[in-house]
Amino acid sequence: MAKQQKQEDISETYGVAEAVDYIRKTSDHFLLKLIKTLHEIVFRNSKPFAGKFREHGIEVIVADAYGNVVHRGAPSQQVTKLLEDLVRWYNRNMKKYPPLVLAAVAHNQFENIHPFKDGNGRVGRLLLNNVLLKHNLPPLNIEMRNSSGYYAALQAYEKDHNIRPTLELMLKEYRALRKILGRR
Repeated sequence: MAKQQKQEDISETYGVAEAVDYIRKTSDHFLLKLIKTLHEIVFRNSKPFAGKFREHGIEVIVADAYGNVVHRGAPSQQVTKLLEDLVRWYNRNMKKYPPLVLAAVAHNQFENIHPFKDGNGRVGRLLLNNVLLKHNLPPLNIEMRNSSGYYAALQAYEKDHNIRPTLELMLKEYRALRKILGRR
C-alpha cells in the first residue's frame, strides 16, 4: 500500500507540473472545461475519476483529526450549477475587481463547492494561479508552513464569507517571494 501511495504521489507531482505548464499556455481564464482539464492532467495516472465531477450521491465531508466536520462540499446534484454560477460571476466581474480579489473569491468558492471526490485543493490552487497569471501577476506557491493559515482562511470564508484572511495569506506569500527574489 505504501509503495502504491508513493507512486501516486510522484504521478500527481508530475501532473501538477504539467498543469502549471498548461495554465501558462492557455488563454482560458475560468471555465468548466478548464476545471475538468486541470483535474484530468493532475490525476490521470492516479485516480479513475480524473477530470470528472462527483457523481450524484457522492458527497464530501472533511473532518479534522478529532472527527469534527470542518467542511461539507456542496450536494453532488448542485455541483455543476454552482460551478456554472461561479464561472458567470468571474466573467461578469473580471474587469470590476482587482485580480487578487478575483483569485481569492474564485478559489474559495471553488473549494466550498468541492466538485471532485479528491484533489480539490490542488486544482483550486491551480485555478487561483491561473487567475493571477491571466492578470499579469506572478503565481503563488502556498507553502506547507502556511497550511494552517490556508485552512483557517478557507474556513473564515466558508463560515462568514470573510475574504480578508485569504487576501492576507496571498500577500504574505508575495512578500516572501519578494524577499527570495531580492536576495538573487
